[in-house]
Amino acid sequence: QVQLVESGGGLVQPGGSLRLSCAASGSIITIHRMGWYRQAPGKQRDLVAQITRGGFAIYADPVKGRFTISRDNAKNTVYLQMNSLKPEDTAVYYCNGFLKAYGSVSNRDYWGQGTQVTVSS
Repeated sequence: QVQLVESGGGLVQPGGSLRLSCAASGSIITIHRMGWYRQAPGKQRDLVAQITRGGFAIYADPVKGRFTISRDNAKNTVYLQMNSLKPEDTAVYYCNGFLKAYGSVSNRDYWGQGTQVTVSS
């Protein structure tokens, strides 16, 4: 069993900051890639940022320069520092891990339950 648990969402005013965390636990052998996706009401789930085990990161254009993704491999944890937040950043943020678990034949994606981020005055 593998679990991804997010924390750190909430309500923040425009221009403010939040830091999301996601800890993976369970029968994990290796986590190759971790990332954050978001889904606003009525819209599809989109990639926000992603980071490899070696630290290579990519960002969606709307968040470049404002969000920073990082990870602690020893803790199987990924973080998303969100600065200069805008109302359009409002969404449910989901943690994703592409990993190899004990008992699995191949790597696969795992998802957290999501955490709400609301940017509003």
